[in-house]
Amino acid sequence: MLPLSPRIRATAEPAIPSVRGWAARYAGQAGPPIDLTQAVPGYPPHPDLLAKLAEVAGSRAAAGYGPIDGDLALREALAEDLAGCYGAAFGAGDIAITAGCNLAFSMVMTVLAGQGEPVILPTPWYFNHRMALEMAGIPALPLPCRAADGFIPDPDRLEALLRQGARALVLVSPNNPTGAVYPAALIARCAELCRRHGAWLVLDETYRDFLPAEASPPHALFQDSSWRDGVIHLYSFSKAYCVPGHRVGAIAAGPAFRAELAKALDTQQICPPRAAQAALTWAIPALRDWRGANRAIMAERATAFHHVASRLPGWRLDSLGAYFAYLRVPEDGPDAMALAEALATERGLLALPGPFFGPGQERHIRLAFANAELPIIAAIPNRLTEDLP
Repeated sequence: MLPLSPRIRATAEPAIPSVRGWAARYAGQAGPPIDLTQAVPGYPPHPDLLAKLAEVAGSRAAAGYGPIDGDLALREALAEDLAGCYGAAFGAGDIAITAGCNLAFSMVMTVLAGQGEPVILPTPWYFNHRMALEMAGIPALPLPCRAADGFIPDPDRLEALLRQGARALVLVSPNNPTGAVYPAALIARCAELCRRHGAWLVLDETYRDFLPAEASPPHALFQDSSWRDGVIHLYSFSKAYCVPGHRVGAIAAGPAFRAELAKALDTQQICPPRAAQAALTWAIPALRDWRGANRAIMAERATAFHHVASRLPGWRLDSLGAYFAYLRVPEDGPDAMALAEALATERGLLALPGPFFGPGQERHIRLAFANAELPIIAAIPNRLTEDLP
């Protein structure tokens, strides 16, 4: 075979397709498959949003190129939404719309760091973040987070890594894969440490729409206008509006960063999807109450899963929040990789084993319960605890 990129070849295989590949060997003996691998909303988009998408997708305007940083109307609507959430001033000039939040992350890293310049990722980490860094030749410095601490980063450990010359720290809250919600005081402390050591703070809040109402605002970073000099915010429309297939995300950042980001935007996306932008511009104000109701649906599913976990002898629920449950597997059983494969092939339960989320995760699995209605959640104990052949 002719040579291929060494960095791509060294990058781990995609996690979710790997587990679904295991499940292809499942013969159905335990009932229909239960797929809890992917963080996807378990309810449809609002019918009016689907109608709006259909309407604008058929327009001539949606078929043409748009601005590289997204349509002004959507940037203005998101800026207003962010201002309401965080109690801070935002303008369209702070916002770039992207073709999904994964691409947003990759472009941000392209701007922030060069080959060999490290970026700190708390572990367990979101596997696509790790993969994006590896593809770019950017070393990931693991910041271990412990179950005993609720998987919250330790600022003292962070500062030790920042002294090694890291270009950025990435925080995901609510967290993927653990569901942990980082306290506002911790986020502020991390931001202060990054400023002190000349590193950027990249804050991914893809799941912020599923925080409890009393957790708003989730932090006060944006109430100080100097955030634009050192903080980059990532957001996804996929979860809140149930449109992951339309691939729309966003970056909020200051003018100096935005000026350099324009090069990545023009090269890697040219423009975000036009029809979805137009529909979401309408949806942000029109579906605000609907978004709030969906938060209640997710909270109900989290409560149901917490009840289910209490019926799992030998298992331990180490963290729960947003879309995710992070479970420690029984000590007297196989490690997470072997167990997850057995669950997929013999019990039809698809879950992601901890090693996909970084070092030190050999005894954990992640279950994304957001797409599971209550009867499916109730069926999970039998799949996890019945003897495997």
